[in-house]
Amino acid sequence: MSNTPNHLGIILDGNRRWAKEKGLPAFEGHRRGREVTKKVVKWVKDKGIRILTLFVFSTENWKRTKKEVDFLMNLLEQTFNEKGIGDLNKEGIRIKIIGQKEKLPSSLQKKIKEIEEMTKNNKRMLLNFALSYGGRAEIIDAVKNIIKKEISPDKINEEVMKENLWTSDVDLIIRTGKEQRISNFLIWQAAYSELYFSDKYWPEFTEKDLGEALKEYSIRRRRFGE
Repeated sequence: MSNTPNHLGIILDGNRRWAKEKGLPAFEGHRRGREVTKKVVKWVKDKGIRILTLFVFSTENWKRTKKEVDFLMNLLEQTFNEKGIGDLNKEGIRIKIIGQKEKLPSSLQKKIKEIEEMTKNNKRMLLNFALSYGGRAEIIDAVKNIIKKEISPDKINEEVMKENLWTSDVDLIIRTGKEQRISNFLIWQAAYSELYFSDKYWPEFTEKDLGEALKEYSIRRRRFGE
């Protein structure tokens, strides 16, 4: 497809509402959402997109019940322990976790370090998992890094900020779950992003839905303020 985004961000929303409408426990929605996530990574890779950032767990999600948070952390750890991660490595996909990693369980932090080290030299695609992530927290972290580097105020510009953020500008953001907001996701990087809102919940998102979003993106004219 012509005019394919270089960097695609996806807000994975609607797991719990999907489960509720199906009369299932919320945990089942998260399990189903994980299976869709695995498929989406393959679909995105096959379409030639170079960077994919998945908004999996936000800084605000820590406010959920301990039972649900523990379940999600265990589900993530299971995912990172699975054979599928090795398959992604063989396919040349670099995996990076962006967010406040220090807040994650120590066992998950350890696994993250292993995965990032294992895949650090891969060039085919960069897969960012946004975990304990918030756009405002990212900007604050970037400012702290700039202060630590003792960069003179008159030298601070957009390029300096970009160099200290966790990831690069995003071309297209897809949000599932019938909501229409970006919810503190890549708020610096999304300054000129195209936005696409899907009426599907994340567990029911399909390759066709992805294709429709990319088709819509391909016909938009990005003016960047012109």
